[in-house]
Amino acid sequence: MIERFHIPGAPAPAGPYSHAVRAGDFIYVSGQGSFNTETGQFDLGDIRNETRIVITNIQKILEGAGASLSDVVKCSVFLKDVAEFSAMNEVYGEFFGAAKPARTTVQAVMPNPEMRVEIDCVAYKPLA
Repeated sequence: MIERFHIPGAPAPAGPYSHAVRAGDFIYVSGQGSFNTETGQFDLGDIRNETRIVITNIQKILEGAGASLSDVVKCSVFLKDVAEFSAMNEVYGEFFGAAKPARTTVQAVMPNPEMRVEIDCVAYKPLA
């Protein structure tokens, strides 16, 4: 079974993709940037703030798909500048706490050149 999600209140996809896709017991969340749904704009320029917004967006999408951050088994983190790893990691740890997923972090060219971070994830949430 494959189910595609478009979550109300989450940032609208900027292209032809879904917020998330459930395939069996796994939920794949598309990469999220620091789009602030309250202002309708990107919040750019501070890695800690951007990371908070990104993970909050992921949290909204997961909740809309029936899961939570504690169900996340893998994250991929894309940083504009790997020198900001420690600051991103500090905020990341606030959200995941003891439920630490596997993770890959790489330096990357961002789709919006002003973005500092993008994160996608995979969650495991068996269907009831």
